[in-house]
Amino acid sequence: MSDVIEKELSDSGVLTIRMNRPDVLNSLNSDIVFAMIDALNEAASDDAVRAIVLTGNGRGFCAGADLAGGNWPSEEGMSPGDITANSMEIGFNPLVRAVVDSPKPVVTAINGIAAGGGVGLALSGDLVLAAESAKFRLVFAPQLGIIPDVGASWLVPNLVGRARANGLALLGDNLDAATALEWGMVWEVHPDDQLLAKAQEYAERMAQSSITGIKATVRAHDKAMLQSLHDQLEFEKEEQRHYTNQPVFFEGVKAFIEKRKPNFREIEAEMAKSANDKQVRKP
Repeated sequence: MSDVIEKELSDSGVLTIRMNRPDVLNSLNSDIVFAMIDALNEAASDDAVRAIVLTGNGRGFCAGADLAGGNWPSEEGMSPGDITANSMEIGFNPLVRAVVDSPKPVVTAINGIAAGGGVGLALSGDLVLAAESAKFRLVFAPQLGIIPDVGASWLVPNLVGRARANGLALLGDNLDAATALEWGMVWEVHPDDQLLAKAQEYAERMAQSSITGIKATVRAHDKAMLQSLHDQLEFEKEEQRHYTNQPVFFEGVKAFIEKRKPNFREIEAEMAKSANDKQVRKP
């Protein structure tokens, strides 16, 4: 299973995960999905990892679910619908959650095509970059008679609005990287040969920052899409109550006053250790 992804950890704490099924455009079967979930979960508890880059080897980022050989567990008598729902419960949905719930910032670097479920995976990153050759394609409805999944039915309309989301999903046309940038689906577009280096550069910048604050900010932005301004103001108040009581904030203020760079890495590692110790001590 391990050869379906490649992992590399830099000295600065950036873990690069490459999907490695280039012959099928990194389509998602059970092996690659479980391997990525394991890698992301391991990274979540590894103090050496400060940020993550997720990309694909070969000509494409991810062509979505492997319809020819998903190898998902099944029992006698299960219908295709049962097998699909089970694959979502044990594989695809936990994969999206492993990305969005990771305590480490995740940069997705979209090289080439992202189709079907690959669109949801691509857009689940905290920071989304695309190569000039990247294309996004939602093929669920027009070609398969099903709905977008792997988070795409939530991510796409929230990023680009209902009209554009419907256009993409109902017609199934390719969306090029330049238009994706114009519509707000991605943060930046880069030449293909510079994409990975730029993604790793941004990941390294975040690795040197407070990853606590970065992930809290992403959660606040996601929360804002689900509630009113008044509710969001209350949410901000309670979040600030929590985070201004944390060692990370104390270090940031102290470093500002002392005119030096804050040392978040050691402090956040200690915070993670303390949180884990509390979990272990729970009855």
